[in-house]
Amino acid sequence: MTPTQSNPVEVKVKFLSDIAKNSGTDYATPNSAGIDLRACIENDSIEICPGERHAFPVGIAIEITAPGIAGFIYSRSGLGTKDGLTISQGVGVIDPDYRGEIKVSLLNTSGEKRRIERGQRIAQLVFMPYCHANLIPSEELSETQRGAGGFGHTGKN
Repeated sequence: MTPTQSNPVEVKVKFLSDIAKNSGTDYATPNSAGIDLRACIENDSIEICPGERHAFPVGIAIEITAPGIAGFIYSRSGLGTKDGLTISQGVGVIDPDYRGEIKVSLLNTSGEKRRIERGQRIAQLVFMPYCHANLIPSEELSETQRGAGGFGHTGKN
């Protein structure tokens, strides 16, 4: 059975920071897809200059108990859209066998310094299924209408 909102996957959480433990690491609303992750930093705040990145500890380690499920870290839409702070690698992947502290690397894509405050929500963690592939070496691949066309090959509209 695939985990759903009504049949959630069990994830053990080890709190490594009082900030994470006391701030209620949880879903912001009943229908939120991601769990908010907070900056668990020692300083009151950290500045990120334009074009720079910084890895923030989020004060938790997890154990995903369901097979075929991994954690994926996404940018918070407001932080990315309004402040230009996005996940530096696009999407972070938390493999199910990883047991260390989760860290979120933010990239400042804006033209101004941005400040992250201690305890601020900086990303969201979504649990989703993944598949392993059986890679089969092949000299030829099947033909398609698209072929090798990419990066705008099909046009703008």
